[in-house]
Amino acid sequence: MQDTTSTPEAPPVAAGRARGLDVRRALRILGTLCVALAFGIAGYLGWLLWGTGLTTQRWQSAHRAAFERRVDTKTPPPPGVDTVHVPGSAVAIIRIPRISLDMVVVEGTDTADLEKGPGHYTDTAYPWQDHGRVGIAGHRTTYLHPFFHLDQMRVGDPIVLETKYGTFRYRVTRVFSIPSAGSGVVLDQTVRPTLVLTTCDPPYSAANRLIVTADRVPGP
Repeated sequence: MQDTTSTPEAPPVAAGRARGLDVRRALRILGTLCVALAFGIAGYLGWLLWGTGLTTQRWQSAHRAAFERRVDTKTPPPPGVDTVHVPGSAVAIIRIPRISLDMVVVEGTDTADLEKGPGHYTDTAYPWQDHGRVGIAGHRTTYLHPFFHLDQMRVGDPIVLETKYGTFRYRVTRVFSIPSAGSGVVLDQTVRPTLVLTTCDPPYSAANRLIVTADRVPGP
């Protein structure tokens, strides 16, 4: 005899309620994942903008006092005599009143060097030389962002570089932005003693380079 017993289908209302519960559960999971992702992104950005500064601040605090004691304590070496500077070591203190900058400049512009502070381009002149262009690079958005406000510089603004071979003063001659490709031309050496500062432009982008040039002011 044929079995006529069959499983009753779920009522339409119950089936709809089950589907609704599944949708709400999926939405809750998706929402939780979105919140977690947002916190992760916020944490990463926070580290980039502020956390990286802890590394820079520690290095600056550990080396500044010792370097300050050596400022103006030596006679500049004769022309043509090279001085040895270890990458990542302190080479100067840069002071820019316009943007309230007062930091130790390190030798070199590699990633590890710029994590400590503004870095001196090793192939450029030094402040105590009577010719050539001193080149200094600095972060704009991370590692204490020393050059964040470099765009606020104006022609005529003073810049001071303190070194163990003396204190040297400069006046800004130009503030401009150029594409990153080919920006190395600003590091070309000059006959007179000059200075160039470089950083990324705009902030959070490396598309261009923000450039500040300055002439050294004669006298003590």
